[in-house]
Amino acid sequence: MASEQMAENVGRTEDGGESAPPPARPLDAIDQDILRMLQADGRASIRSVAERVHVSRANAYARINRLVEDGVIRGFGARVDHERAGHGTSAYITLTIVQNSWRTVREQLRRLPGASHIALVGGDFDVLLLVHTPDNRALREVVFTRIQAIPEVLSTRTLLVFEEEDLEPQG
Repeated sequence: MASEQMAENVGRTEDGGESAPPPARPLDAIDQDILRMLQADGRASIRSVAERVHVSRANAYARINRLVEDGVIRGFGARVDHERAGHGTSAYITLTIVQNSWRTVREQLRRLPGASHIALVGGDFDVLLLVHTPDNRALREVVFTRIQAIPEVLSTRTLLVFEEEDLEPQG
């Protein structure tokens, strides 16, 4: 689908670097309804989206493409049960990093096996990282060998996840 390619290219320059996102356009009630539908079922057909939000298929298609082009929709994917997919150990890892090293650290964290969410935060630490690994041995490798080897990382704390649940979008 062309919109999937557009979603991959939003925020990137031709040389692969980051660019500023386009200015945000206001979202109306129909746009919000479309977002809720696609969050619940990213595989919904244009026809079903159009019927549910009471617009033509052409209008629904144009709106979805605009949401992709504007960077509101960043992509389409599957919600995965990590344990059933062979990643039975999950952990949040907090990192304290050298001041002004966020971009460098972020690029290295993106390449970690099992990294699924990275956030720059305020508070007692600087970065919050969610990882999914096959087991504790693999988690130990990620933390002690990979993350703590990053020169800009001053300290880490690992919070083992005992149980997790992705929340469904509220309609």
